[in-house]
Amino acid sequence: MSTFADRPGTALLVIDVQNDVVAGAPRRDEVVGAIAGLVERARAGATPVVWVQHSDAGLAQGSDGWQYVPELVRLESEPLVHKTYRDSFEDTELAEVLAGARVGHLVVAGAQTDFCVRSTLHGALVRGYDVTLVGDAHTTEDLSEWGAPPPEQVIAHTNLYWAGQRAPGRTAAVVTAAEVDFAGQ
Repeated sequence: MSTFADRPGTALLVIDVQNDVVAGAPRRDEVVGAIAGLVERARAGATPVVWVQHSDAGLAQGSDGWQYVPELVRLESEPLVHKTYRDSFEDTELAEVLAGARVGHLVVAGAQTDFCVRSTLHGALVRGYDVTLVGDAHTTEDLSEWGAPPPEQVIAHTNLYWAGQRAPGRTAAVVTAAEVDFAGQ
C-alpha cells in the first residue's frame, strides 16, 4: 500500500496526450484508443480521471498543438492540471487534487514516455504513491537522430525497468490496459 494510510483511492492520470506531443508518435492511434478505453472504464467504475496538460516555449498554451487530441474528451468535473515541468507534481496542484480525492494509487498513461511519463512515475513514487504504468498506453516521439534509442525500445525499456521499481511501503507495477480493473478499486 502507499504511504498514505488515509488514501485508499485510485485515480487514472492521463499525461500530455496533446496534438503536437503525439503527432509523430508510433502506434499513436492504438495508444490513444487504449487511453480512451481506460478513461471510459475509470468513469464507469467511479474512479477519478485526472488530466495533465503541458506547456512551454515550443508548446504554447491555447494553441492547436497544445490541445488534447480530439479522441479524448475531458469532462468538466474532471480535474485538469497545467504543468511546465516534466514531473506532473512540480509546481502544480496535482498533489492537492489527489489528496482531496483521497488517492494513494495512480494508474498512469500518456506521453512522452521518456520525458513526462517517466518523470511523473518517479515523482509519484518518491512522494509516497503506489504507481502502476499501463504498458501499452504510453508512447513517445522518435529522438534517435539525437542519440536516443528508437521509440519502441524506449517504451519497452521503460516498461521493463518500471516493473522492477521498489520503494519502502510503496508498489510499482506495469500492466496492460486490458488488465486494469477500476471496478475492483
